[in-house]
Amino acid sequence: MRLRALLETDALGLRLLGGEDELDRTVRGVMTTDLRDPSRYLSGGELVLTGLAWRRDAADSEPFVRILAGAGVAGLAAGEAELGDIPADLVEACLHHRLPLFAVNETVAFATITEYVVRQVSGERAGDLAAVVDRHRRLMTSGPAGGGPEVVLDLLTSDLDLRAWVLSPTGRQIAGAGAPLPGPLGATLAGHHLAATRTGRRAPHRAAVAGTTYSLFPIRNTGRGAVPAARDVRESVLSDWLLAVEADASDWPAARLDLLQGVTQLIAVERDRRDAARTVRRRLAQEVLELVQAGAAPAEIAARLRVAAPVLLPGLGVAPQWQVVVARVDWSASGQAAASEIASGPVAQALLEEILVDPAVSGPDSADRIAVAHTGEEAIALVPLPAVITASAEPGEGEEDAAAGADGEDADALAGEPGLHADALLASVREPLTAGLADDGRLTLGVSAAVHSAEGLRGALEEARHARRVAAARPGRVCAAGHHELASHVLLLPFVPDDVRRAFTARLLDPLRDYDRRHRAELIETLEAFLDCDGSWTRCAARLHLHVNTLRYRVGRIEQLTGRDLSRLEDKLDFFLALRMS
Repeated sequence: MRLRALLETDALGLRLLGGEDELDRTVRGVMTTDLRDPSRYLSGGELVLTGLAWRRDAADSEPFVRILAGAGVAGLAAGEAELGDIPADLVEACLHHRLPLFAVNETVAFATITEYVVRQVSGERAGDLAAVVDRHRRLMTSGPAGGGPEVVLDLLTSDLDLRAWVLSPTGRQIAGAGAPLPGPLGATLAGHHLAATRTGRRAPHRAAVAGTTYSLFPIRNTGRGAVPAARDVRESVLSDWLLAVEADASDWPAARLDLLQGVTQLIAVERDRRDAARTVRRRLAQEVLELVQAGAAPAEIAARLRVAAPVLLPGLGVAPQWQVVVARVDWSASGQAAASEIASGPVAQALLEEILVDPAVSGPDSADRIAVAHTGEEAIALVPLPAVITASAEPGEGEEDAAAGADGEDADALAGEPGLHADALLASVREPLTAGLADDGRLTLGVSAAVHSAEGLRGALEEARHARRVAAARPGRVCAAGHHELASHVLLLPFVPDDVRRAFTARLLDPLRDYDRRHRAELIETLEAFLDCDGSWTRCAARLHLHVNTLRYRVGRIEQLTGRDLSRLEDKLDFFLALRMS
């Protein structure tokens, strides 16, 4: 039964004090307690009844509620007989931990509530139990080892009349029963799932799209590559698969929900198998990357590429061209783990492996020609072109996005060039990934030009890294840049000696930084936005949410402190270079 059903029964005398958004939680039992720590008696899903005898002062509420939330209880019902009104500190603690809180009228006995809940839960279980046991048995004997996730999904369709699909975090269909899920719908459902996961809401998540309701179940990666008991949802949210079911699970009995949870566990086995198969490709990419970064001889790198090519291009033997793609996921600080404590490299690696798959191709093995390594906070892909030419958008598809993000890139020229194009890679995944990154994450991606030999890989790697930095300078949660967008000054900056770089940036920017520290004037931010808007007063003022006169005052102060004139091209260029080198 659902929590909301308790409010629909007047005889129970319950009044909701907080947690209206969590009323679709399933109640699987009931327990009465006045212990300060009842965790040893909780298994999850209970409605906890308490007379508040454990509470001596306001400080007791937070630890008590934290224990209940950690145990996964469905809700808390507090009696009014002992203290009258429910204490505000208990209400606040429940709101903080997203635990639904009910007040029990002093005229209603806890035994009445207990009897009602037990009767409802037992009745639902009795109705479905025999069928569920049989379905579990058949699912366990027909799991991924017996034919892949499609077999499990077919059983859901035949036995429960449920249409279901396994989706990647970008919405790409990995498996399905019946008709394929349209690509845009998959991306929309993935976006709903990622957004709900980031808010901490308990699954399954409910999504209504075009008049149809879907229930979204996470498929946790439990294999060797999994993040162990992720301390922060950001470490796994962008890599977990999901199960989308065309049904509203909000009124399902617990037994049916348990069955779907079992389905996700079976599909997780397939996920583990897929990740194990990627181990060889990841190792090959890592070995090539280490040789390139160490400055190894081209002959040594070429020998390693000859080993990699048959694995990545079975039947072809040698890749005539290679491209390098660099991706990075950055997180800002939040109330969870500090951003610096999040292992961003593996997150970017799994995400880049997904992004490089042709969105029109379904199935868990469609990425078997992609090799991605990670080093530090970067993920680096070694891409043989014959395997991924189809990954770029079809003519006319995604051209608006490419034009909007290319800053002058010639779309017609790009359309005729083989290989990966930066914006085409993100055209179908930008919506769901933006939802998963929420307001504290960024994905930036850079794509190199194609190279024809081992000698060109080092330059391709640097080119992709420079392109990613260009993408990072743009606004937005998901940004990409290609090699076409690299101006000559960007390529030259890494070769400027460190002492020259420091002197140049200090001369121009230190006066502004000092002024910002003393007056909190945000002159550096204003300068960056002004240059990014090509000196447009109205666009820059709108971006910074300032009046144009305020912007003019700030720019005037910048010119006064530095002795430069931001109406002159030379001074604009100096400031631009100083900001890029700082």
